[in-house]
Amino acid sequence: MIKEVTYENILATVANGILTITINRPDKLNALNRRTIEEIGVAIEAAASDPSIEGIIFTGSGPKAFVAGADISEFSNVSMEDGRKMSADGHRVFKAIEQCPKPVIAAVNGFALGGGCELAMSCHIRVASENAKFGQPEVNLGLIPGYGGTQRLVQLIGKSKALELLMTADMLNAQDALHFGLVNYVTTADQLIPKCEELLNKIRQKSPKAIEEIINTVDAFFTDGINGFEYEANAFGKCFGTDDCKEGIQAFLEKRKANFKRS
Repeated sequence: MIKEVTYENILATVANGILTITINRPDKLNALNRRTIEEIGVAIEAAASDPSIEGIIFTGSGPKAFVAGADISEFSNVSMEDGRKMSADGHRVFKAIEQCPKPVIAAVNGFALGGGCELAMSCHIRVASENAKFGQPEVNLGLIPGYGGTQRLVQLIGKSKALELLMTADMLNAQDALHFGLVNYVTTADQLIPKCEELLNKIRQKSPKAIEEIINTVDAFFTDGINGFEYEANAFGKCFGTDDCKEGIQAFLEKRKANFKRS
């Protein structure tokens, strides 16, 4: 259970079925070190299997940064093999976020650079405050993104613009991120979390089983070796075997609101 775990670099709080994970290293602008990524992985794994959690919000501590990047102090004397392992560990955790059966929203409250942009992109939906800035500046260090940024940025904004940002290290402000489809909404800072909660509360009224299948089926589109249409057909059929589907159809026929099971 989430409440039974004590973390060093993140805060995990639950209210009304929503887990808020706050990256809590404000003195480092919430930079992601290895310990923080490990803790994110533990929290996501626990949330995915906890029936009391119906949605998740990621945000950063303080007014300046969501996550301003990786903790570069850990990069000194990293070997090629260490670098590969660091990337693989990040891929595993961020893929767990992307494949989480509960809806996950990034509340981007400032700089989302490098690993921070990659963390935001691994979430299902992104909401940005007006002061948010997005970028992948790894090329300035003689590096490339290592936590999925080269892949997800292309998926979200297209190859040409992604290549430009990756090669120039330029940043997108919140409105440009909205224009290019990197974020779903832009809000004022004080409305950022309420907007995320509004979206999650809307999603929570739907069938949890159907939401899980939507996440899985959309992810199948980007997974090598999977025929997305075949996966969709199988998932569509699976839905008909759920109590949620029976309730949803019956409620529609009876002209009432469906009462889906929450666990």
